Amino acid sequence: MNKKYTYVWVSLIVLVFGIIVVPRIVERLSSGSVVENDRLNASGKKIDAKLGYVLLDGERRKVPPFEFINQDSVLVSDKDYLGKVYVVDFFFTRCPSICPVMTTNLVDVQDHFKDANDFAVASFSITPDFDTPQVLRAYVEKYGINGANWNLMTGDHEGIYQLANSGFNIFAAEMPDVPGGFEHSGLFALVDKDGYLRSRIDDFGNAIVYYRGAILEEKGVNDHGEIEEIGILKVDIQKLLEE
Repeated sequence: MNKKYTYVWVSLIVLVFGIIVVPRIVERLSSGSVVENDRLNASGKKIDAKLGYVLLDGERRKVPPFEFINQDSVLVSDKDYLGKVYVVDFFFTRCPSICPVMTTNLVDVQDHFKDANDFAVASFSITPDFDTPQVLRAYVEKYGINGANWNLMTGDHEGIYQLANSGFNIFAAEMPDVPGGFEHSGLFALVDKDGYLRSRIDDFGNAIVYYRGAILEEKGVNDHGEIEEIGILKVDIQKLLEE
């Protein structure tokens, strides 16, 4: 092809790119979406990833019935969460390791969805004998937790451990030799408005099941090379809110 015509075609392509594409990039930059999308893509998680159901023996796994008292000594059950998208975690107030990070991340998620009346958090203490409603209330005030949509629950010791290890399959156990005397995972479970456990689907078509909660979003990666998942948790909460 004549070089003259080649230059003409290149010029036309550049012009079209400038007219159509550049304004969209500028718009995304001004809204902050480029930063968010690029961060999520860099984490290896698809921004448009689908949400699936967590399955057990081929059946959709649902939150088992529970009933405990919260930081205000109010009885709270699984039925109180129906119609809400919520995040579940297991913690204890004297935890010297991952719990402060987990709670900080959940406060960040709480603030991110502060205008969503159908979003909530359910936290269960694995040291219920110590974590009385009064202790939980002090913890709420310490971390700036909004008690209107976030229940920190305590109650029957056996019931809470049954809920953690069998109900959610989120490990929790008494271990005197570890700091704090208790061992538990730093995972968050995501529940939809109908009470079903939901999660992002990975590249192989499998549910990731849980979200890492013990890595600060701003840190990105921990010392073991594990990538934070608070960013994708926020995205997936929004998807469930829109269902």
